[in-house]
Amino acid sequence: MSISLCTLAPFGVKLPGLRLGWQTRSSLRAKGAAVTGGENVLEKTMKEVRYLDVLYDDGFGSVTLKGYFTTVRAMLRNDGGPPRWFCPVECGQPKVENAPLLLFLPGTDGVGMELILHHQSLGKVFEVRCLHIPVNDRTSFEGLLQFVEQCVKYEHSLKPNRPIYIVGDSFGGCLAISLAARNPEVDLVLVLVDPGISCAETSLQPILLPLLQIVPTILQLPIPYLAISGGNLTSVQPLVAELGHTIKWDTIMWRLKLQKLGASYASSRLHEVQAQILLLARDNLLPNGDVADRLKTMENCKVRHFRSFTDRLILDDNINLLTVIKRANMYRRCRKLDFVTDYLPPTLSEFKKTFDEDFKPYLRLLSPVMLSTLTNGRIVRGLVGVPEKGPILFVSYHSLLAIDLAPICEEFLREKRRVVRVMAHPVFYWENFASSSQELSFFTNISLYGGVPVSPFNMYRLLERNEFVLLFPGGIREALHRKGEEYKLFWPDEAEFVRMAASLGATVIPFGCVGEDDFLELFLDYNEQRSIPYLHNLIDSVNQNFSRIRDTVKGDDGNQVFHLPAVLPKVPGRLYFLFGKPIELKGMKNILKDRKSANKVYMHIKSEVENTIAYLKKKREEDPYRSITQRALYQATWGVSAQVPTFDP
Repeated sequence: MSISLCTLAPFGVKLPGLRLGWQTRSSLRAKGAAVTGGENVLEKTMKEVRYLDVLYDDGFGSVTLKGYFTTVRAMLRNDGGPPRWFCPVECGQPKVENAPLLLFLPGTDGVGMELILHHQSLGKVFEVRCLHIPVNDRTSFEGLLQFVEQCVKYEHSLKPNRPIYIVGDSFGGCLAISLAARNPEVDLVLVLVDPGISCAETSLQPILLPLLQIVPTILQLPIPYLAISGGNLTSVQPLVAELGHTIKWDTIMWRLKLQKLGASYASSRLHEVQAQILLLARDNLLPNGDVADRLKTMENCKVRHFRSFTDRLILDDNINLLTVIKRANMYRRCRKLDFVTDYLPPTLSEFKKTFDEDFKPYLRLLSPVMLSTLTNGRIVRGLVGVPEKGPILFVSYHSLLAIDLAPICEEFLREKRRVVRVMAHPVFYWENFASSSQELSFFTNISLYGGVPVSPFNMYRLLERNEFVLLFPGGIREALHRKGEEYKLFWPDEAEFVRMAASLGATVIPFGCVGEDDFLELFLDYNEQRSIPYLHNLIDSVNQNFSRIRDTVKGDDGNQVFHLPAVLPKVPGRLYFLFGKPIELKGMKNILKDRKSANKVYMHIKSEVENTIAYLKKKREEDPYRSITQRALYQATWGVSAQVPTFDP
């Protein structure tokens, strides 16, 4: 293990391999300022590496639960001393500018190593510090709270505009809530992992505590350790077998009392919490009770549920904590989330989990064909016709239920190693729409793979940063179209995106996607749903949460009402994409002032989209592998990973 016990040395004592605690780091800041006339030496050093590549290796999965047991067994020895912060060596140095601080507060075992599976991934985008409570320490709950509070206030005084993340596991959740209640002026983001605030209502403590008080303290039995590890009798047996014999009765008694006091204190101050909260729970089984219900219904609280076979979510090697935070749109470096600058590119492990595991059957069913157009007009397979550098604005027709998004994101990551920043409808960021689902969902992946709330300001800033931007001018009016409207464009009357692209010298690439009619058939569209009273009221209720996205299309064609059409699956055909010839707008300044010229370019782009759709609809008839049966036979012969042929462009 690369995490050394010397990382737990008291602050101010420098040992080989030691990552400094916050008090020592603060002294370095002061000395650096004195030497350089105010320049921060430590922060200057930490700015040497400040970027993340697309599909970078976040290290998640390199440490297993066995490694956790090995480390904890050593750390549970009688190391003496008061509670302290340590910086795991695996975390390394943040690779992003102005990385926020992340403080980990452990459960009542107090070890502080429960984040070990996440050290490498979190360390690239956070300054990580973990709290360690020595096994024989008897600091009161109030004392622990003051200790954490001292660190938080000091860091806040140094960088008042930087958020401080508090990850609280079980008992650590009680500390986190209590801290937030006492410090509403500090910008805190709480990540609560199965918090212990309802332990008095649901755990074994009311039964175990009286029994333990009458047991001689000289005995050392492992079973009571369950109560301080999470309170689940069946799923922490491996932990008990490894560590239970090292925990003495007086320690167990003290930690149980801490848990009870912490839960009581946190529940009594819950109404004072103003911090953002991300609540992580197993299988929708968040502990019942008044406290838990109050927490779940708080306006600033997001809830995410997971299917997990372990008692400790934070030790589940199928759950990447950084990915969870990113999917919830809760990673930020200032007081307000910036969807453009705060975005973190997908990691290699996230990509593999999404496209090589979770969405692999779906993508294999679609069997997408990607075609692009070279500058000489020749159509080739793959994305070779798409320029390597931005700014690029991709515009197209939006397929039914947005089935076109996943293949586009995957192909650009695989072939170009570029993230396509999708201008997405606000419904993807509406918490009431996403929180009721499991963590794995289509909607959470929008944020993970570059989605940005649609707005002219966001699109301008993305193009200004030379990004690949994807815009569907027809929006949800096309993605949720009605019967008989397949492949019909519902674009706005104004050519605003053309003028914006020209002002930034962007390249516009019109493209088409065909195949939705081979997968889905509309059974109940918007017009039919409006005739059903219950659905009529539901649609109106949902759309009250969104401001009008587009009002530049006359009549009902511009109606951007969100609803979910009922569809029937069909025997799968195939999905086809054709990226047209790039249209260079660099140097076309006349578009900015001449509305007629801008509209001419706009209509040209629109006609190119329609031409690509017409081309694909015709050519797919020549594809011998359009049928899923023929594709299955081909892959049975040549292997499931073989690229299935298609028509000759």
